[in-house]
Amino acid sequence: MSTGKSSVNQVSLISDFKEITKMRLSISVVFSALAGYLLGVVGQVDFYTLTLLAFGGYFMVGASNAFNQIIEKDLDVLMDRTKNRPVPAGRMSVRSAFIIATVFTLLGITVLYIINERTAMYGAISIFLYTCVYTPLKTKTPLAVFVGAIPGAIPFMLGWVAARNDFGIESGTLFALQFFWQFPHFWAIGWFLFDDYEKGGFYMLPTRKRDKGTAVQIIMYTIWTILISIVPVFNVTGDLKLSVVAAVIVFLIGLVMLYYAFELFKKRTTKAAKQLMLSSVIYITLLQIVYVADKFIR
Repeated sequence: MSTGKSSVNQVSLISDFKEITKMRLSISVVFSALAGYLLGVVGQVDFYTLTLLAFGGYFMVGASNAFNQIIEKDLDVLMDRTKNRPVPAGRMSVRSAFIIATVFTLLGITVLYIINERTAMYGAISIFLYTCVYTPLKTKTPLAVFVGAIPGAIPFMLGWVAARNDFGIESGTLFALQFFWQFPHFWAIGWFLFDDYEKGGFYMLPTRKRDKGTAVQIIMYTIWTILISIVPVFNVTGDLKLSVVAAVIVFLIGLVMLYYAFELFKKRTTKAAKQLMLSSVIYITLLQIVYVADKFIR
């Protein structure tokens, strides 16, 4: 019996660790960072740097998420989406979560520092903004989403900085692309989780309502995202280039997301918001794949 209990405890520990660091989100962030590195790398890919970036990126996001869950533990209890997280559910103490968050912060910054100082600096800025600015603002103003979009946009740019040890027009473009993408993505989530967020006192939508005003802003930011995504085809973004074929593909993928943004404007339903959220995830993933493939095929 004791062996069965210990194996159950081990499974619980692993699932709690995955939850406190938001493993799925962290992996998607690592994917963005690696795509940015592959776009920035000159010559051969350095798999040592790639591995450091993957681990450093994971530690960075895991630390931010763990600190976030400590700060919001009393509010997480109120929401169906978050009440079973390790800290609010009482399976993990605040002290244990804080140790994980602190260790991940130190590991993340150290590992990124091994790559270069700039990468570590942007990693540290990301953790600070997410934990100390975005998280406290979430219950106070919808502008929190604008602040949260900064650390959310850093990973794609971080990869380029890891490859070049430089922040220029190229990494700035990657940052801008993922920055503007965050708004339709997060507002779609804020729309279909509106009632649950309301229980915790979070107002994530720009008008604080699921109305036409929010839907119009979602459309506007989707259009900005699409426009930025094709800028590299005009040879104005330094070493970040895009072929005409790749630009057309990226533009067409963007139109799919824009279609669902208009569907949300027309229907204003939870289902439409979920479809937009899903299309936004597919969009950013395919965009990064197309960008990288285009670089190595050309």
